[in-house]
Amino acid sequence: MQLSKAHISLLLVLRLSLLAFIAVLTLVSCFGTQTKTSAIEKDTAIEKDTAIESSLDTKTDTTSQTTTEPVEPVEPVEPTLDSNTYTWNLPEGFPKPIVPENNPMTEAKVELGRHLFYDKRLSGNATQSCSSCHQQHLAFSDGLQTSIGSTGERLARNAPSLANVAYNGTLGWANPELIHLQDQILIPMFSNSPPELGITDEDEILERFKSDELYQQLFRIAYPEAENPITIRRMILAITSFTRTLISGNSPFDRYTFQGDEEALSEEATRGMRSFSTERTKCIFCHGGFNLAESSIHEDNIEDAEFIRHSFHNIGLYNIDGEGAYPTGNQGLFEFSEEPTDIGKFRAPSLRNIALTAPYFHDGSTKTLEEVLSVYVEGGRVIEEGDLAEKGLAGDGRQSPLKSNFIHSIGLTDEEQKDIISFLESLTDTDFINNPAFKNPFE
Repeated sequence: MQLSKAHISLLLVLRLSLLAFIAVLTLVSCFGTQTKTSAIEKDTAIEKDTAIESSLDTKTDTTSQTTTEPVEPVEPVEPTLDSNTYTWNLPEGFPKPIVPENNPMTEAKVELGRHLFYDKRLSGNATQSCSSCHQQHLAFSDGLQTSIGSTGERLARNAPSLANVAYNGTLGWANPELIHLQDQILIPMFSNSPPELGITDEDEILERFKSDELYQQLFRIAYPEAENPITIRRMILAITSFTRTLISGNSPFDRYTFQGDEEALSEEATRGMRSFSTERTKCIFCHGGFNLAESSIHEDNIEDAEFIRHSFHNIGLYNIDGEGAYPTGNQGLFEFSEEPTDIGKFRAPSLRNIALTAPYFHDGSTKTLEEVLSVYVEGGRVIEEGDLAEKGLAGDGRQSPLKSNFIHSIGLTDEEQKDIISFLESLTDTDFINNPAFKNPFE
């Protein structure tokens, strides 16, 4: 359809007005060259979704699923979004994230992804969305020890925060091969062991969105050159575009460190930051840099990506047999490498918004920051009683022969520990968890 000059001018005015409004409300907006071909093909005009063929077994038993009413339809409104460009409004001190060549960022794709992220119709039984396990007020985690999928089955691991996921060198807790968001999202969508979103019938999912007038518009604007734009593959591209925008960088720590606000941190938090950064504690070896995570990759360090991605550590959480054993089915990097020395090695996550993302560690087995800190103060975790001991997981992690050399008893005083907790609390970005650009569009 050809637009008149008047229509084009009106669209430009509306677009600029929207961008100005978002800039006032937010401080941040919604991995360069990849070394490994993504599972998603580059041809954005393919109508049949062959890109999501994978080794995942998607033949789940749908009899365990219950059908609920989909979200109420939203009154369609023609969005004035740019289908060609995207502008990063990055916090001070933040490098530009790496964006795949086959999924360039655009405003329209990000907005489509935001809608899909919050839409329960994306799950097989229409009971859960991506946001069910990644809630904004919890820095896009879920507050559970381990997450629960759409069929009610409990998952093996704790849902990690999505804050700054665009910078993650690897995704998940211990998979060295999972380096692209477009590949990672296939797991919650199609895995059946146990099911998360539990998609088993792609045609059924597609029909839910093809019949929705709002999505007809959103997909048409995001993919203007596609004859039939509503496909599973394009849903994946849009959702991952949205999640790349979930950047957190305006905590008191950021204002103090990157923005020159000397009053942003309390005296306790400032002392805690200094203790955190010393050779004595060695915290920054795994939680350093702008993202407080050693495995962060961006445009400025892409040359070192392969080295950075091999950042997995055993911190002595378990030592069930006295030889470093971890619980069966949750043994970290060993599950991929089959190297005995990799038992118990997991990715060190970013500490941003850490006060909001309890419970902690890969299995959510630690409830408070104080308990987490005690593991490092003691040089490992001792399990003698309680729920874990009753499950047969007792042991002295301090004595694990597989524990990282960075983990050792550091003997912090009570005051020093309180200071470090204050510092960790200063990593909470309240702007991030209230950013309207990240909020549920259906509320």
